Amino acid sequence: MREPQPHPAYAPHEILVAPARAYPELWRLLLGFAIITVVVLALNLVLLAAVTAFGSAELVSGFEDGSSALALLVILSSFAFATLGVGLAVRQVQHRKLISVVGAPILTVRQFWRVLRALVVLGALLFVLPPYDMGPPLEPNLPVFRWLLLLPLALVAVLIQVSAEEILFRGFLQQSLAARFRAPWIWMGVPSLIFAAGHYAPLAAGDNAILIAVWAFVFGLLSADITARAGTLGPAIAMHFANNVTALLIVSLPDGLGGLALYHLPFETSDTGILRQWLVVDFAVMIVSWLVARLALRR
Repeated sequence: MREPQPHPAYAPHEILVAPARAYPELWRLLLGFAIITVVVLALNLVLLAAVTAFGSAELVSGFEDGSSALALLVILSSFAFATLGVGLAVRQVQHRKLISVVGAPILTVRQFWRVLRALVVLGALLFVLPPYDMGPPLEPNLPVFRWLLLLPLALVAVLIQVSAEEILFRGFLQQSLAARFRAPWIWMGVPSLIFAAGHYAPLAAGDNAILIAVWAFVFGLLSADITARAGTLGPAIAMHFANNVTALLIVSLPDGLGGLALYHLPFETSDTGILRQWLVVDFAVMIVSWLVARLALRR
């Protein structure tokens, strides 16, 4: 059987995959993932013990769902454990440095800013469009002055979180699978399925859980595509950053990771009526954002 040939548009992806191609065995991928899991679980247990022992009552309570600003800052920053785990895993099983997972530093930063600027312009355009009826008005969460004071720290924390997820899913997992399998549906699809599984929360989301997981799966596919076209994680991090800044710092759901948001939506994750309207809009914005990111890369 003839081996599938990579799509010409995905030629830059080889820059990221090449360091892993010398070690394509699946056992290395599984061992690396195990190392990452152990590092993340161990460090999170230490963090949880420290928060429980020395944290305020508000921090301990908010640590369960990110309902307080300080707790959410800690939760988002703790994603650095995943980045640390990936760095250790690739050094041990693929004998390479963490920076090789991310891409050439200067190009990564340049592509990140190019895509982020384009997405900020897109967000501004969407903001000035005529308002659409999406149900009851938004509910204020943080006072504006406090939100502005926390914003620099919050932006850094979100950047840590999204970078860690991209380094794990579009970095280590995608590159390790691409080193073993040529077919894009494998190295794009499998990490996206795992990413979607991590967003599947039936206890919190109820009947919306499947739809939210599908959203995450599609987001994973689009992030995988833009990474393969760019040859660095910069554009995918920018897309993820723009999405999470909007969803965590500007308008958030009240029952999950809403501690840093300026506003809360007037319904919960399990609401099967109006939340689905928002998800339809989210799907559309996600697709448009991906197209804008692709156009930004061509400049």
